[in-house]
Amino acid sequence: MENFVVSARKYRPITFDTVVGQGSITNTLKNAIRNNTLAQAFLFCGPRGVGKTTCARIMAKTINCLNPTETMEACNECESCRAFNNNASFNIYELDAASNNSVEDIRSLVDQVRIPPQIGQYKVYIIDEVHMLSAAAFNAFLKTLEEPPAYAKFILATTEKHKIIPTILSRCQIFDFKRITVDDIAKHLAFVAQSEGVVAEPEALNIIAQKADGALRDALSIFDQMVSFSGKNITYKSVIENLNVLDYDYYFQVIDHILQGHTSDILLLLNDIISKGFEPQHFVSGMGNHLRSLLVCKDAITVQLLEVSEQLRQRYLAQSQACPLPFLVKALEINNQCDIDYRAANNKRLHLEIALLKMCALCSQALNLPTAQAVQLPQNKPTQPTNTSNTATPLTAGQAPLPSNRTPNPIQPTAPQSTDNPTVQQSPIQQQTTPVPTGSTSAQPTPTIRPRGTSSSISISQAMQQARKQAEEPEEAWDNAFTQEQLTASWADFVNRYKHQSPSFAAAIGKYTPKVGPSFEIHFSVDNLLFEQDTEGMGALKNHLKNSLHNNQFELKPEVMDRPAEIEAYTDKDKFEKMVEERPYLRTLQTELKLEGDL
Repeated sequence: MENFVVSARKYRPITFDTVVGQGSITNTLKNAIRNNTLAQAFLFCGPRGVGKTTCARIMAKTINCLNPTETMEACNECESCRAFNNNASFNIYELDAASNNSVEDIRSLVDQVRIPPQIGQYKVYIIDEVHMLSAAAFNAFLKTLEEPPAYAKFILATTEKHKIIPTILSRCQIFDFKRITVDDIAKHLAFVAQSEGVVAEPEALNIIAQKADGALRDALSIFDQMVSFSGKNITYKSVIENLNVLDYDYYFQVIDHILQGHTSDILLLLNDIISKGFEPQHFVSGMGNHLRSLLVCKDAITVQLLEVSEQLRQRYLAQSQACPLPFLVKALEINNQCDIDYRAANNKRLHLEIALLKMCALCSQALNLPTAQAVQLPQNKPTQPTNTSNTATPLTAGQAPLPSNRTPNPIQPTAPQSTDNPTVQQSPIQQQTTPVPTGSTSAQPTPTIRPRGTSSSISISQAMQQARKQAEEPEEAWDNAFTQEQLTASWADFVNRYKHQSPSFAAAIGKYTPKVGPSFEIHFSVDNLLFEQDTEGMGALKNHLKNSLHNNQFELKPEVMDRPAEIEAYTDKDKFEKMVEERPYLRTLQTELKLEGDL
């Protein structure tokens, strides 16, 4: 049976032009050879599997070639090249510093440097994993590295440049090898597959390239593994099954459910992912990458940062158009915080589910829609209310919180129902879909709720355009009169509701009772005017009063309370007298206990 050679060795580059993803470094080395400006020592550093040792071997072969080509590549025909290809060259020495890291090993190498080459012009010493040398071995190597014979060249390779002492670094030309891009790895895998007669889907090769994390050797090892698993036909499905990769289609489905507010479908999809053996934190990491991909697709300039196949790129572009930019940014923050706090969470699954539900809430808040329903916004403008009732509308259970930065449409008061039938409290959605009673004096178009998944549900972009259009339309004037009792009840209702969102603002306006003035003026007392800096709170207060009092012509008139100047207490006696003013029983306590002295 023929011996099998892994693809990483069989398709190892043998010329500078065949090196993958390191064009700047190979061009620099070729120019140095052409101009005869070779340094005495080189340091190749970078991640694993990016071509450090390969470039060192190609360089050693090329500088000893007797008949180099015009592009400074080895001819592969001269005696030196044939000896190198047969692993019989006496001019090239490879030393593994991981197992030869003592002073004696370096001294033996220094003794060999004294012998000139027999064939070719240079003796090349390739020291792999040079960071494994001991401190004493580094010091023993310094003098030879700095002033070697003219025919000696040293090429040091390492994955951990920071472990090499500065005196070694200062004596070398340093080349930093970068991670190979996904596109370059996928193209090379396609070439290897074609050479081996393997049919591979582009998306499958792209997944292998992403899994390799910039290391071409790892990608070729995974490719061999997939050939053993799938035979001569590598499909995307077989790759994600064998490599235990979470299908990107899951992430597209999650975002679609978030945009549509399908919270139940999201939880079921997450359960399906976990039941297939995927760690929830793996899903969090993938979700972050997916949101990042959608974010870079929002701008045509940054689309090039997306390292995916062309078919998948089009899916990202299509979904990114349905995602508002603020939603993507905030969702990334939520996902990142979930990833940070995941290890410390006791109930990790619940922690992830809460993060997904927060993302759903983002979309519903952006459109001011209920989370679990896709609501069809009304096309006609609501008419001015004609009901003469001025009673403030109480806050029902489950009602949406006060909006902070968007003025809502005026709420249509419903006609009073018959006293014979008791009224039943309804949820906000039920109130929207309840038809207007027959005795109502005004007709109002009712928002219709479309079941999710139907074609009649409006898209997010359409809903945002309608909301923006309504905000730009001039507001109708409401001038219903209101009484002191109605103002007091509405004011107290707002303070009670808003204290959870901004306790300081609620405390500032809730300390004193407002009073009704002429021409719809609302006078209220405050300790200072710092509360006006909270523009969000002021907007929410005005919206609440307008909707509850059915009046948008009122004017808030804050008045700063005058406080008597307080006398500073410096001595113990002054401090005690000040305490007695607030707590008179201290005087009784002093008298009964006969406390004297400084008091």
